[in-house]
This record gives sequence, C-alpha cells and structure tokens, in this order.
Amino acid sequence: MKTALTIAGSDSCGGAGIQADIKTMTMNGVYAMSAITALTAQNTTGVASISEVTPEFLKQQLDCIFTDIHPDAVKIGMVSSNALIEAIAEKLKEYKTSNIVVDPVMVATSGSRLIAEDSILTLKKELLPLATLATPNIPEAEVLSGMEIHSEDDMIKAARHISENFGCAVLLKGGHSINDANDLLCENGNCQWFYGKRIDNPNTHGTGCTLSSAIAANLAKGFSLDSAVKRAKDYISGALSAMLDLGKGCGPMKHSFNLEGEFAKEAE
Repeated sequence: MKTALTIAGSDSCGGAGIQADIKTMTMNGVYAMSAITALTAQNTTGVASISEVTPEFLKQQLDCIFTDIHPDAVKIGMVSSNALIEAIAEKLKEYKTSNIVVDPVMVATSGSRLIAEDSILTLKKELLPLATLATPNIPEAEVLSGMEIHSEDDMIKAARHISENFGCAVLLKGGHSINDANDLLCENGNCQWFYGKRIDNPNTHGTGCTLSSAIAANLAKGFSLDSAVKRAKDYISGALSAMLDLGKGCGPMKHSFNLEGEFAKEAE
C-alpha cells in the first residue's frame, strides 16, 4: 500500500489541518501518517489559540516516521515559525524525500493569521525550493510573488514567477472573486487551467488542506502531476457537493462522501 505523510497543525474541530489531511488521504487510497507542528484550539468560527511543538519534538516525529515507514509523498501545511520550517527542511533533505506538496498556509478560512511575518522569508528560502508543488491561494500567491493579482493574466504571471523563482510547480487556486473554482497549474514554464464548477456551499473550512492532501495521495500512487490535480479537484467537488452543514461558522466538508460498506452503516 502506498503511504503519505502530512506535516501540519491539528484542528480541534476536525475540518482542516491534520484531521482533514488524514481523512482525505484515507479516502484517496493511501495509508496516512502525521507529524504535528502545532495544536490549535479552534472551531468553525475561528482560531482561539495556537500551541507550537518544539523543533526537537518535530524532528523526533519525522525521524520515527522516515526510519520505519518511508512515505511515498509528503504534504506540508501549517508551519508557523522559522525553527519549525528549518527542522522540516533539514529532515526532508536528510531522508531524500520525493513528491513534496507545500500548501503555504498563511491565513485560516475564518481570517485568523497562522504564520509569523518573518517565517514567510524562511518558507521561501528553505521549503519551497524542495517542493514538487506549491498550492497557494490568491492572497498567498501575492505574498510569494510580490505581485497584485486581479485577473487571469495576473494569475499566470504570478504563478510563473513563483515557479521560476523557487524551482517548483505551482497550482495557483482561484477564488477570492478572481476566476472562482478555476485553478492554474504552472510547471516548467507551461501553464494549464483546471476548470471546476462553482458549488454554492458556504461550508469551505479546510478546502486548501484537503486539495493539497488529495494531490499528495495521488502522487504517492504514481499519478502524473496534472492527473493528480485533476483527481484531487474531482474529489473536493464531491466533498463540497455533499452539503455537510455543521457548526455555527464556516463549516467543514464531508470528506467521507463516498464512503460505503458494512462498517459505515448507521443503526436502523
């Protein structure tokens, strides 16, 4: 069985972060493992508190994983400090990791800031050059490229700039009123659009985590990058279309929308 590792923060309400990643990887047919960068106290209305792990403990988690069950792909999500970013980069190099998907999480869906300002520079220097793929949204791409994005042409320019500058493929996610639901993949100077249907569902907590984890799972299984992106977008469309409605704020998707079988049945 193929394996995938998520390195990210824990979401106590289960809709994003480590919890969403494990659900997504499982539903996409790989064995999921996790290294936790931070604990968060949060729900669908916002993030109340963040408690980081130490770099030493994060390294211990990664050592235990890589020396026993070496992952076929790695997804990296919320990493909020320089020391943690450096710890991850050190271990990815040490264990010669492949199929690395970096979701440069900077702000939660609820609007809460999730990374220190100076850590963005470390992310650019240490982590993005190791990535197979980076998956920024519009605001994150503006930070990474130093450009303002107001149109499709701006998306292409910014994605190409990030890809060329850091040496990784870039999936620039639409949204934020710009080309909503349509994402742009730039790899080795070539760009292609992945068109998605607009799903009228306000419950989008964890969509970025879910998309990057689904891509990592498909890369682990041997799919090409463009196929992995296409399959991941189809999966997230299904999860949104299931119209799960939980919580008082921006709720989670139904990651298990396609789960069937004896053990999933409810009591009659």
